[in-house]
Amino acid sequence: MHFLHQNWKDKADIEDFRQEIYVQLLKAAETGLPERTKPFVFATARNFLVNRVRHEQIVPIDAVADMDSFPLASDEPGPDRNVIARETLRRLHLALDRLPPRAREAVVLRRIEGLSRREIARRMGITERTAADHIAHGMRVLAHVLFSETFKEGA
Repeated sequence: MHFLHQNWKDKADIEDFRQEIYVQLLKAAETGLPERTKPFVFATARNFLVNRVRHEQIVPIDAVADMDSFPLASDEPGPDRNVIARETLRRLHLALDRLPPRAREAVVLRRIEGLSRREIARRMGITERTAADHIAHGMRVLAHVLFSETFKEGA
């Protein structure tokens, strides 16, 4: 629910969205249970919101009388998106600073530089299993810091 509250503008829709996401999760569970439930739930919720945004942006062709008067979408993000992106980047930077040094290095190499676990292990001088452990620990800490309601810059 916190994720939905953080990522959807109309708070009146959130209860309905939760139910629709539960339905999607139950349908997915009929074919098999995911290994890692929490990331699966968040991915399902994120995909639901993305599909909802896409659906809301569809304009019926007959609703626009003159196609030349139809405003074309700009490739440039609006000022509100820039502010949100900067704030998210700032929070991510603060969260990365809270990671233990080895976990931070592994997460940056994996998620920002896009290296494989093998390349990370070689670069850090550790085993692939240890690299995977550092990445997993770092991602858990990041998720906790970024998505906990008690996130405070000074804490």
